[in-house]
Amino acid sequence: MATIQGMCKNCGSLIMFDNRDDKCECLFCHCVFPSAEAVAILENPGDYTFPNEKIEETDDTRHYYATPVYPDMVEKAVARDKSSKKEESDTRIKPNEFEVQPKDVKAPKKLVIGLIAGIVVAAGIVVGIALPMYFARNELKQKITSSIGTVFEGTIKVDTSVNDAGYSRGYNVFGQTCQNVKVATADDVTSEQAKTIFSKYCELRNKSGNFTSDANSKVTLEIYTPKGFYTVTSDSAEYQEDEVVETTATSQTSAS
Repeated sequence: MATIQGMCKNCGSLIMFDNRDDKCECLFCHCVFPSAEAVAILENPGDYTFPNEKIEETDDTRHYYATPVYPDMVEKAVARDKSSKKEESDTRIKPNEFEVQPKDVKAPKKLVIGLIAGIVVAAGIVVGIALPMYFARNELKQKITSSIGTVFEGTIKVDTSVNDAGYSRGYNVFGQTCQNVKVATADDVTSEQAKTIFSKYCELRNKSGNFTSDANSKVTLEIYTPKGFYTVTSDSAEYQEDEVVETTATSQTSAS
């Protein structure tokens, strides 16, 4: 069995019929005529004139095929899809009904509020302690640096000017109570001079911050010279000479 295409000799519409049928019928005008004639017209439709006459429909056997259309086809497909998904979900491993899931654990509202309040209070305490210390250190440092020149006066030359970034060129004062000082000089410094500079700085620091003489034990002074550096505390003034690498002597020894 095969389906053949032809053309209606009355209205010129495309028709389809079984190759076993001797006659075919137009679906639109219901003209019944030989199947071979419909095939011939389709091959050369320009040679034919189509009268388009009105033909009365009879109850004779149909010579065309109608494709049934099911309006509920989409609904059935959706129903099948839902059924397959349900079967798939039923095969999955279900969680233990008595097992506590993360989504089941919820912190009480009071606990959440308490935690937030605790964090805010802790942050406030930290800021309340840190800010006064910060301002106090800056105030003390400003008082010391404004008179730092008196510490080196008559002993060594130190560049006390400030660069564009706001940092001093020849010294650095740091620490919460300005207890650490680093000084750079191009002069040669003796042990006595290093102790004198230490004493003058402690005197200036104690005066600027209302410290007692006992506070001198917390101060450390480092003086960097062209040949080495001093580390001065209230107990001692230790000098460490820079290592000098004599490349000329070494090379001569290697050559010999």
